[in-house]
Amino acid sequence: MAASFKPSPEDREALRAALVSRPLLVVGFCAAWCNTCGEFFRNFEAVAKDQGDATFLWLDIEDDAEIAGEVDVENFPTLAIFERSRPIHFGVSLPHVEHLRRLVRSIGTTSSSTPVAPGVAELPSILDRWLAG
Repeated sequence: MAASFKPSPEDREALRAALVSRPLLVVGFCAAWCNTCGEFFRNFEAVAKDQGDATFLWLDIEDDAEIAGEVDVENFPTLAIFERSRPIHFGVSLPHVEHLRRLVRSIGTTSSSTPVAPGVAELPSILDRWLAG
């Protein structure tokens, strides 16, 4: 099963299964016009292949506004990491593969929750509703 997803109706079941079977959700926020995001996506997918305990979801803030709409992204790339639906990281990320790999490896189910804006905190619920179709 793929570890990295972009929202698409065809992948809803696979994404739903990945979210149920993996404790961590790593969400990358991007925009199609952002050159740095395009470069970072390759790194995002490479790290996703290494992390069997995490589901990686790539959201374009414009194209995937139905899911990402209320998340206030100030710069790209921005990452949100959840343990089930508990936010444990939110912020701008350096667009380097090793930085992303270290960040994801350092975060786990023993990490503390991090305070986030309501739009970020609601993301897992919005994603669940989107998956339900």
